[in-house]
Amino acid sequence: METSYLYFLLLIFLLNLPFGYWRAGEKDRKNFKGIMLAIHIPVIIIIVARILLGLEFSLANILLSLLAFSAGQFLGGFLRKMNKFIAM
Repeated sequence: METSYLYFLLLIFLLNLPFGYWRAGEKDRKNFKGIMLAIHIPVIIIIVARILLGLEFSLANILLSLLAFSAGQFLGGFLRKMNKFIAM
């Protein structure tokens, strides 16, 4: 695996931290728009970045990108919950 792709995976992970934090704050399921935006805005950014950087769309690369995406979303949500817990 190329070093540039590892940096791209790190970028995906770091990009999703604030969006996961935001998504976890959308507790009201009636505000489904906020949850959808928190998930899909980084997807658009990642696709555009992948095209601009000329990275291939192979199955392994997409699966690793999905793993980095999910980990960033999860950790961002976890940080939101821990922040609430500490503030109490």
